[in-house]
Amino acid sequence: MKNLIAFICGGVFALGLMLSGMSNPAVVQAFFDVFGAWSPRLMFVMGGAVLISFYPFQRAMRQEHPKTIFNEPIDLPTSKIIDSRLIMGSILFGIGWGLSGICPAPGLTLLGLGHWEALYFIIPMLLGMFLYKLSQKA
Repeated sequence: MKNLIAFICGGVFALGLMLSGMSNPAVVQAFFDVFGAWSPRLMFVMGGAVLISFYPFQRAMRQEHPKTIFNEPIDLPTSKIIDSRLIMGSILFGIGWGLSGICPAPGLTLLGLGHWEALYFIIPMLLGMFLYKLSQKA
């Protein structure tokens, strides 16, 4: 039952990405084009996401051992240290997002819609995740 609910929620999320235009790289790149054909659509989508998720995150952060509605633990970050790894990862993510107009969820949505060009984003993303995991074992 949990998997079915997760599948439905993922489908609703993907549908929201498509309806809002966030699975279209051109829409995302238009947000970053502040000196050209700037579009505020991404700002409104992000604002809506923050409004929807603000209360649940605040509630989870106040609990000693936060759990999902299925009683599974929520693994929230505990470190408040801003180190070079966090900064470098943020910079790499931002550069990739700005250049491609794609981040992980829309990339998978595009792939699910049959846009095989999304593999140009997804394969390096998976490679980066693999290399990060390898570096953590060393």
